[in-house]
Amino acid sequence: MTTLVWFKKDLRVEDHHPLFNAATGRVVCLYIYEPKVIGAPDYDASHLAYVNGCLQKLQEQLADRGGHLVLRTGNAVDVLEKLHQEVGFECMVSHQETGNFLTYQRDKAVGRWAKNKGVVWTETVQDGVVRALTDRDGWSRQWNAAMRSPAVAAPDTLHCVPGVASEGIQSPARFGLEAFDTSTHRFGTEAAIETLYDFLHNRGERYQSEMSSPNTADTSCSRMSTYLTYGVISKRSVFQTFEKRRDQVRAERKAKTGISADWSRAMASFNKRLHWNGHFIQRLEIQPDLEFTNMSRAMDGLREEEFCEERFQAWCEGRTGYPMVDACMRYLKTHRWINFRMRAMLVSFASYHLWLDWRRTAPYLATLFIDYEPGIHYSQIQMQSGTTGINSVRIYSPIKQASDHDPEGTFIRRWVPELAAVPPEHTAEPHKMSTAEQVKYGCIIGKDYPPPIVDHKEAVRLGKARVYAKRRGENAW
Repeated sequence: MTTLVWFKKDLRVEDHHPLFNAATGRVVCLYIYEPKVIGAPDYDASHLAYVNGCLQKLQEQLADRGGHLVLRTGNAVDVLEKLHQEVGFECMVSHQETGNFLTYQRDKAVGRWAKNKGVVWTETVQDGVVRALTDRDGWSRQWNAAMRSPAVAAPDTLHCVPGVASEGIQSPARFGLEAFDTSTHRFGTEAAIETLYDFLHNRGERYQSEMSSPNTADTSCSRMSTYLTYGVISKRSVFQTFEKRRDQVRAERKAKTGISADWSRAMASFNKRLHWNGHFIQRLEIQPDLEFTNMSRAMDGLREEEFCEERFQAWCEGRTGYPMVDACMRYLKTHRWINFRMRAMLVSFASYHLWLDWRRTAPYLATLFIDYEPGIHYSQIQMQSGTTGINSVRIYSPIKQASDHDPEGTFIRRWVPELAAVPPEHTAEPHKMSTAEQVKYGCIIGKDYPPPIVDHKEAVRLGKARVYAKRRGENAW
């Protein structure tokens, strides 16, 4: 019997149940480049470049086991139909995927095709996210059980159907995208394992206290999000590795070996974030329209009719006149990653200060996040925009964030070079410098660097008032 193994956001051979189960017979290992997905508003050249790096590593892993990866381009149903004509596979296996609405519709179309062709398609639960769950009552117990269930080893040998043509790894140019430099990125399972070990044993000691500052987050955060997004390592593997380290830290603390209490705090914080990761993806699985509609429909009409393109462009380009916002946006556009607190600040500023509808800011940020995970992305965007109806209204002050997390102005001066000579006491609010100071430090507001695009206090006052007015509406409850 021949089984087609369809790789999607699970680009690995370890702890890959579909591959493990199919390896007892003849297999075709397939990855599909889908132009419709690649051309979507939330897709970026950086995503494709990262996928290509992971595919290269996957090809090597399969080759080590006597197999090979078939790469094809096109609509998923069309690609599968052609392969079915070439190979005649009877079964197809893959992981369930909780992606954006486009991939959700794609999977439904593939399901209809498989049924019509008499192909048995088996989708395996991945990372504890349950398909067709109606609510999250008791879900946490299910998730923990999934995370603690045994991981499966990579198959020792693969018997791939010979002679199946592969188009090879595709360049961004084929899809009308510019090349993206991936020299600072690492790919594949081995890199993920090494990154996780380094975090749990070396870099992560001050995780809890240093994750919020853009000056320290780059090294103190786990940096596992991109590996998890593309599935080069399973969440189960990460969780089980984490639990072993946490138990070790607890034992060393109990034995009074001198290990820092910071490690205990780091383990507790990382544990919460692993759970939150699954929680938010499960939420999108249950309510996929979060990608397009307000979680609380009582918030409809809040911002939709007042979008200001000029403000949007200033925010996108990092020229709002608020240095912490502009520095974070410029850093993000360069690195395609920034820590969570700064992501939250960017969204809060766009939603409350600039009064921009999240349906425009969310896809743009998705293109900048190389670790873009729709389940996390849209829930967080809506939380920071005040459209969930249940969370606290969260308005981040760019001035306070600069004071708390960049008090010396190091990050701001690096990423907003217009302020390179401005002293720390003025980097958060350079517009408050006197004319003489502006001349002295070589930064004329309105010429070298823009004035604040809006007044902070007034924008916050108006934003709060409008959101709370909606919450008091007759439909809010």
